[in-house]
Amino acid sequence: MMNIFRRVLTYTLLSATLLTSCQEDDEPLTEVDPEIFAPKPFSLDALSDTYPQLASNAFALQWGPYNLHDPSIVKDGEWYYCYSTDVAYGTTARVGIMVRRSKDLVDWQYVGWALNSLPALGVQHITSNGGTPVQGLWAPYIMKVGGEFRLYYSLAATQGRVSAIGLLTSSSPEGPWTEKGLVVTSVEGGPGTNAIDPSVVVTPAGQHWMVYGSSWDGLFELQLNPATGLPLNSGDKGVRIARRGSTNGQVNGNLEGAEIIYNPQTNMYYLFASYDWLSTKYNVRVFRSSSPNGPFLDWNGVNVDNLADNGPMILSPYKFSNHGGWQGVAHPSVFQSNGKFFMAHQGRPGVNPGFMVMHVREIFWTPEGWPMVSPERFANVEQTPVTTEELAGVYDQIVLTQTVVPGFGNEQTDPNFSTSFETNLMANGTINGDPNNTWVYDAPWLTLRWAGGMFLDKMHVSRERDWENKKPSTIVMTGLNGGGLAIWMKKK
Repeated sequence: MMNIFRRVLTYTLLSATLLTSCQEDDEPLTEVDPEIFAPKPFSLDALSDTYPQLASNAFALQWGPYNLHDPSIVKDGEWYYCYSTDVAYGTTARVGIMVRRSKDLVDWQYVGWALNSLPALGVQHITSNGGTPVQGLWAPYIMKVGGEFRLYYSLAATQGRVSAIGLLTSSSPEGPWTEKGLVVTSVEGGPGTNAIDPSVVVTPAGQHWMVYGSSWDGLFELQLNPATGLPLNSGDKGVRIARRGSTNGQVNGNLEGAEIIYNPQTNMYYLFASYDWLSTKYNVRVFRSSSPNGPFLDWNGVNVDNLADNGPMILSPYKFSNHGGWQGVAHPSVFQSNGKFFMAHQGRPGVNPGFMVMHVREIFWTPEGWPMVSPERFANVEQTPVTTEELAGVYDQIVLTQTVVPGFGNEQTDPNFSTSFETNLMANGTINGDPNNTWVYDAPWLTLRWAGGMFLDKMHVSRERDWENKKPSTIVMTGLNGGGLAIWMKKK
């Protein structure tokens, strides 16, 4: 998340955006009349980028993928459960950590809230340190350990550096939840970093490591007790593993929303981090390490605990043709299911970035072990083989780039969309008819050879829904070029 005052101000302003017809309703979900506000039959084509008619808390049963920010996802049995920040468009979101579930990562049902009020221990930490708690919980993190569900929450003060990460436990993903203790806290002028945005990785040996933090001093990591989910050493705030700089060498606080995972296929640990302002330039970077506690290295093998911007950037604001684009696409949840990896995150439509919609994308891996995300949201499209003949055609291509702007939100009002342009994979094997630029396909990998083979782009080919044009299926590709830039293509 970010500098606390600015995040509170942002949510407040977005809640007031252009929705004069929406009446505030902070009643619990259990008091919603199910006959009036019940979900409608699910249809992919009925999903929209904006949802002004559903923004009120009274319509929570119909939110599905809407009003989603900072997700965290766990699978239990046949259901995926998603927990997220208390925030809603055009209304005052009620407190309690939003809970959704889905069987297919496409059709999301709103379950309700995990809590009915702010957690007592988090409130006590903030008030005892002279702060006033924000009326909402941020960036929860969910995990299952044995038969216990552990739900970590973030609670911050309305101003200053006072914040806390606490632990709730339950035997069911739908609660009830019991507060077990505080994991890490921050105070005015104290050591450490902002105590929000938790994520936990479990090593093959059974160690638990939590990454957290934002803004002030970067991302920190501390070891947890696997038996309790609390710090292995009481009072431990961990050590810094990542910072961010700017082009003029000054510390840039727009670093937050981390997710740490282990990939058994590569035997590496991956640290996903969010850069920049949450409603505009928000983008996802990824770093990796052979150890759970680093050092984490970027695309060029540089330790990211430095004053620089590090890559690769695998997701950033983008705009395909025939669409207003998506911005604010970060703070990811990265999870594994049935041998595949997925990333969930918020998306803010370019037509009105006050709205927040859940995006889920499949992750693919380069032969060198770097993650890439699909250019389109996951829609459970059947993955029939793509032939060389079918691959030929005209594509929308996007090269994901982002302009570095130091500082916080008011200096980052432009989402700086990466916009698509046409690329033609000719049936004769050339690109755009230029014999110096060619393509070759060895399923599922497409190789683009530029300038006679001087530059190579290797891209993973799959099928996915064309959300911008509401087509059930099209061919999509994702890849990283030699410089670590993400490249997307979608057949028109």
